[in-house]
Amino acid sequence: MATVDFDVNVSLTRGKCETPGCKNGAKLQCPTCVKLGIQGSLFCSQECFRGYWTSHKLIHKKSSVGRVEQCHSFNPWPNYTFTGTLRPHPVSEKRSLPENIARPDYADHPEGNPAGEQVVRGSTCIRMLNDEEIEGMRVAGRLGREVLDVALNAIEVGVTTEEIDRLVHEACIERECYPSPLNYYCFPKSCCTSVNEVICHGIPDFRPLQNGDICNVDVTVYHRGLHGDLNETVNVGSVDNDGRNLVRVAWECLYKAIDIVKPGTKYRDVGGVIQKHAQAHGFSVVRSYCGHGIHNLFHTAPSVPHYAKNKAVGLMKPGHTFTIEPMISEGTWRDEIWPDNWTAEIGRASCRERV
Repeated sequence: MATVDFDVNVSLTRGKCETPGCKNGAKLQCPTCVKLGIQGSLFCSQECFRGYWTSHKLIHKKSSVGRVEQCHSFNPWPNYTFTGTLRPHPVSEKRSLPENIARPDYADHPEGNPAGEQVVRGSTCIRMLNDEEIEGMRVAGRLGREVLDVALNAIEVGVTTEEIDRLVHEACIERECYPSPLNYYCFPKSCCTSVNEVICHGIPDFRPLQNGDICNVDVTVYHRGLHGDLNETVNVGSVDNDGRNLVRVAWECLYKAIDIVKPGTKYRDVGGVIQKHAQAHGFSVVRSYCGHGIHNLFHTAPSVPHYAKNKAVGLMKPGHTFTIEPMISEGTWRDEIWPDNWTAEIGRASCRERV
């Protein structure tokens, strides 16, 4: 026999109880409806919710069936040739934030343009942070790690990346952070979720994760004027040996690169370390995307390519803050961009990153 969790825990300030015959003001909302994105579902008390449960739960079933039918028929780019088996699914509307959350300069721009980044675009000058700013970066990084852990703990077979995005968004708000990807050049979501052959910048949608997938969640938080950026790739259910090796080697590439981080190291040397280890295990290194400087700007100098014989400029110095995010693939390093202008795909790929 199945049991029902009646832990209705979303506090409300307006609306009427939806139990027939009850005219009390609503104080609670069905948690399952929140996850499914169903509006309303308001109740005045646990007792009303329990009493109406037999009828109310039919809404969940109807919503789930309708969403499956919608996903199966969803085909926004009928003339696009995909490189793998992954397909786009419907995407929910952009989420909002409370007014008290501090925002980066692109957050409310109609085209998501980061004005601060555009001013210094093309410059190889690397900003050196002072002690107070470095401590602020540590705080942003710790908060970002907490948010990422919330996302990773939710990953399992059947969970949608849309649900992961909701959890990330809410975890950011709880920590008084702005989710940096949201509206960055009009990116529609609060994190990136990249599954299987997607290298990076995957848009969370209603596709349920499947047994054998690998899924990367890329989280950046903006806290008190500074960005903290990190991601991780995990296995979903039972993943084949090739997939597990891909994730493991990506992790090893990251830490081998971190081992050479010290004042005086050339930024171009990072790629040689990563490519040597990836190729030794039969993997390619993606070249289209690289690590980057980060502080009050989301993306800035230095560029940190992950492949050998690159032309990156600069030496590491105290006060520099930057990401290393090796992306490796089972197949070619060349990528294709979906018509959404964000999702980059290749043969099944995995990436790891550390600020």
